[in-house]
Amino acid sequence: MKLSFPLVAIGLEVSMIVLFGFFVKYETEHNPVQQQYGTNATKADKFLELHPLFQDVHVMILVGFGFLMTFLKKYGFSSVGINLLIAALGLQWGTFIQGILHNKGQTIYIGIKNIINADFSTATVLISFGAVLGKISPVQMLIMTILEIAVFAGNEYVVGEIFQASDIGASMTIHAFGAYFGLAVAGVLYQSGLRRQNEKEESVYHSDLFAMIGTLFLWIFWPSFNSAIAETTEQQYLAIVNTYFSLVACVLTAYAVSSLVGKRGKLDMVHIQNASLAGGVAVGTCADMKIHPYGAMIIGSTAGIVSVLGFKFLTPCLTDKLRIHDTCGVHNLHGLPGVIGGLASIVAIELGASKASTRTTMLMQAAALGSSLGTAIVGGLITGLILRFIVCVQPSMEFFFDDSAYWEVPKREEGDNE
Repeated sequence: MKLSFPLVAIGLEVSMIVLFGFFVKYETEHNPVQQQYGTNATKADKFLELHPLFQDVHVMILVGFGFLMTFLKKYGFSSVGINLLIAALGLQWGTFIQGILHNKGQTIYIGIKNIINADFSTATVLISFGAVLGKISPVQMLIMTILEIAVFAGNEYVVGEIFQASDIGASMTIHAFGAYFGLAVAGVLYQSGLRRQNEKEESVYHSDLFAMIGTLFLWIFWPSFNSAIAETTEQQYLAIVNTYFSLVACVLTAYAVSSLVGKRGKLDMVHIQNASLAGGVAVGTCADMKIHPYGAMIIGSTAGIVSVLGFKFLTPCLTDKLRIHDTCGVHNLHGLPGVIGGLASIVAIELGASKASTRTTMLMQAAALGSSLGTAIVGGLITGLILRFIVCVQPSMEFFFDDSAYWEVPKREEGDNE
């Protein structure tokens, strides 16, 4: 840590400064004739109009994702702290790499949608971070951020520009992609000792309360996430309403199934922290389509059921049979609901919920889902191999799920086994 981390962090920041110096300018410097929103004043007005949505998404990235992962009793500093580190790098790199792809290597003019999309690219890495939480070093996470956002941007370009698929809430391109990318990395970095329950891989009462704070922030702001890049006011309205009703329906079914599969009918806080958000993920791809509130509720209800069952039965199977240790259960919150979202969009288009309801569009939606899953798994495997055999700074198992490996921890906490 003393040498490798500062050198990598400073080296990456210097690289970002150089790249921004050559390629990035203010949007108001653009030729007014070529501006998307007209005059410089109009562009600034549009920026301020969408700024509240950007703030909502930003809160999800920094507070929601950060606190959602604080359930580990000895890894709270890293959950929130490394979350901020990833976000700081990802926001810069995402702005650049997405801008270069969409502008064909020309100058990038920063507008509100650029920084919202940078938040989205960062969200992808934070989802993957949940799969490797507690088992990876800060240096490895910095390298993983650079590699994953590059792969994400490529897949997002293919899905949006080549396939012309609809994915306004990014169920496929962010959630499913981030989950399966993280699972692939976790599979490569897997160590046999993870099959045994690690004493540090447990929660305590207050750590689960902190994690629930993250859940509530994500739940409240998820309609903004799914509507932030809507092209029209009508699409934005539909995305907000559909996401809202999908989330509320998801909560009911998640609670019900958690009680059903729990011992003596008791609720499991892990299920509630995660599965209650699955509705926001699952409805994302078709959030701006006219699926009707009851359709959104069906999608959300299904996602809540699948997510809880995934935590109960699928996560242990991944660890024991497939040698993939998913610390936060991102497969159940983001992976499976993301796939549900992709499939739901195909059904919605077939039923005429989208204006572009043609057979070709259905095929493109299916191709977008396949591309997101395939690219994520291949990219994650390659990234995992790089992290394991080239960036050889993974902590030993005795320091898994333990802040003291990377942080100055208060003395009274270091020996606390509660």
